Amino acid sequence: MKYTSLLIILAALVFQSCQKDSAQPVSSESKINFIFKFDSTQARLNAIGQTSVIASGNAAQSPRFNKMSAHYLELTPNAFTALGAGSVLYHAPEVTTGGATAIDFSQAKFAGNNQIFLSVPVKNLAAGTYTWLRVSLAYQNYNVYVNGLGQTIDATVASFIGYRTYLSTYKIKDSTVVVNANKAQGYWATEGSAFGFGMVQSGQSPSGSTTVPNPIFATSPIPAGSCVVTGQFASPLVISGNETADINIVVSLSTNKSFEWKDADSNGKFDPLNGDSVVDMGIRGLIPIKQ
Repeated sequence: MKYTSLLIILAALVFQSCQKDSAQPVSSESKINFIFKFDSTQARLNAIGQTSVIASGNAAQSPRFNKMSAHYLELTPNAFTALGAGSVLYHAPEVTTGGATAIDFSQAKFAGNNQIFLSVPVKNLAAGTYTWLRVSLAYQNYNVYVNGLGQTIDATVASFIGYRTYLSTYKIKDSTVVVNANKAQGYWATEGSAFGFGMVQSGQSPSGSTTVPNPIFATSPIPAGSCVVTGQFASPLVISGNETADINIVVSLSTNKSFEWKDADSNGKFDPLNGDSVVDMGIRGLIPIKQ
């Protein structure tokens, strides 16, 4: 009887041990996270990565960002690495619904300030040393101040800066716009209200006017009309292939006076009803920061 009781106790202990083992959490693989940060105080750069001033006859303001989308992300070893020859971690869906190949906005990913835009397993990244980050930006949603009808309006802007985007419909803030066509880089729409009435306006900035900073343009150019913004790590990102912890990369984007217009009435305010027209909505620099 004692022997039988002992067997029962041992069996119970083994069962409890198995239960505990099966309840242990399975360790997840390490990831590399890319986090958007919008910085209106970061250096304002031109297309070749040099400090830029606002062109004569223009005016600009720093938008207040709501969210952003990108359609391509690549880490590259050095300044001589051709576009696409580095480690490509993301390429968003594209379609030909509108004719030419275009970014499919209906499948876009979005992230706001200090939010993760992309998270991929570190194992997807080849072991090595990376000094540059390339991010092809596609869409921006932000607020700017617009003058009109004697009022200053806090307007929301939907800004499409990818090389080409197919749009069925999109929402600015509360208003939905129906397009069902491709739109070229620089297409935009604003939504605001004055005297209690909502107003939606849309437009197209001139071809080639969207600023896309690329400090290594001489050794690693990007296609004209693309929005592949390039930035250098202060200290190279080293991947051993044996990482056990997540890696966070802050993608710090300069929004310093990035919304620029032709200031027809020379008052320094955006007055589209007085002839002011948008000429640039490009991001003004990128700094990748490993945390």
